[in-house]
Amino acid sequence: MESLPASYVAVMALAFLSGGTTLLGVALAIAVGDNPKIMTMGIGFSTGMMGMISVFELIPESLSLAGASTTIIAAGLGAGLILALHILIPHVHLDRERSPSVELRAAYLTAFGLILHDVPEGFAMANAFLASPSLGILIAIAIALHNIPEEFAMAIPAVAVKNRTLLFKAAIASGLAEPAGAIFGLFAVHFNPALNPSLMAIAAGAMVMISFLELVPMARKFGKMESFALGIAGSVVVYLALHAVFSHEGSGIP
Repeated sequence: MESLPASYVAVMALAFLSGGTTLLGVALAIAVGDNPKIMTMGIGFSTGMMGMISVFELIPESLSLAGASTTIIAAGLGAGLILALHILIPHVHLDRERSPSVELRAAYLTAFGLILHDVPEGFAMANAFLASPSLGILIAIAIALHNIPEEFAMAIPAVAVKNRTLLFKAAIASGLAEPAGAIFGLFAVHFNPALNPSLMAIAAGAMVMISFLELVPMARKFGKMESFALGIAGSVVVYLALHAVFSHEGSGIP
């Protein structure tokens, strides 16, 4: 138990560092502007990275610790939660043809959606670190890299209406959402350590559902699916490189 405080400090440091990359994505959006090929490639990279973290890291770790039935139920719970929020909360996906008033509404909604995305990421990173520090570091770095193109794509509506105040407020709130998710995960495991495998599976299910409900439809809006495929291919290369550096027990890839 003496090592727990140090583990908690490490988790929060990783969460803040990972969340901090949101500002890089916003700066990129301001610099590049509305470039559909680059945006779609970035969305592909984010989708691939999020999917691989979930399928090859969090799910196998949960399976090894909690078994198939618990993992399946927990992952389904995470996916169902995101689906319910998607239905209950109005969402506007990126669209290239909008009036200014509709674009401003889209800017606010995508900002909210971005914050919603980042909470399960911090949650996943914290619980993965407690299960295996090397796994937690791998996931933190992967999420940090994934945040840059994701924030870039999500920031475009605010860039279009030239609302930089909203843009940076949303980026800061989004960056803080990951530490908030990490804190939630730490509290849950602190009071009941046996929950950790289930919490990883919940985060995995949530992130996979976010990919299908948010990121893939976003990419389709731009009609540049070859760029989307290139982004996914790039995420595979980066993920494999990270995995080679931060190898650990319990990974889904040998």
